[in-house]
Amino acid sequence: MKKEYEELNTTKVNITPEQWNRYEEALRKRVRSGRFEHSKSVAEEAAVLAKKYGANVDAAMLAGLLHDYARDLPDSELLSIAEENNLVSCWVEEKIPLLLHGPVGAVLIKEELGINDEEVLEAVSRHTTGAPDMGKIAKIVYLADSIEPLRKYKGVENFRRLSRINLNIAVFEVMNSSIQYCISKNSLIHPFTLEARNKLLYELESINLDFKELFGRDVIG
Repeated sequence: MKKEYEELNTTKVNITPEQWNRYEEALRKRVRSGRFEHSKSVAEEAAVLAKKYGANVDAAMLAGLLHDYARDLPDSELLSIAEENNLVSCWVEEKIPLLLHGPVGAVLIKEELGINDEEVLEAVSRHTTGAPDMGKIAKIVYLADSIEPLRKYKGVENFRRLSRINLNIAVFEVMNSSIQYCISKNSLIHPFTLEARNKLLYELESINLDFKELFGRDVIG
């Protein structure tokens, strides 16, 4: 798959096909087959988005591939690794250790695979909760995780449409949907998600006309 997307990269390709195969095999050993296919699909979608928005395609693909590296670990192990590495940021993560699979995954791919690229590590770490200061690669992977071609849920086609128009608006709408879903299930919401959503909302005020044209409503209200 890596070779198929090399032509999308606007910067020098830093990951060889041999390295890519090694990363895929490492992931295959850690996650169930369905999640492995999802991860490859996220990498493909992240490559397309990175090309569109002028980001490093290699970094986006790698983060997309490995974003769920720790997803299938049991809650007890996620919490243990997170505590050992001072990754627990709030009590919500202690109540729902699954929220830690991003930060834990970032630690593991650094330790086990030797990946040190800060954009990749940030994207893996923040792909579930988001964060108010997300970089472009992190936003791309967050979005790709929700709209990759294997995803099938109500509203996904609209998110895919938005992803080709404006990155921040698409991420904002996906976050809104995630928050609304948690509320409908009476579930806890990570504070990073709320902060990220509010930050994007604030930033989108400056493109109010574009937002109104897309949705028939203002950003606020």
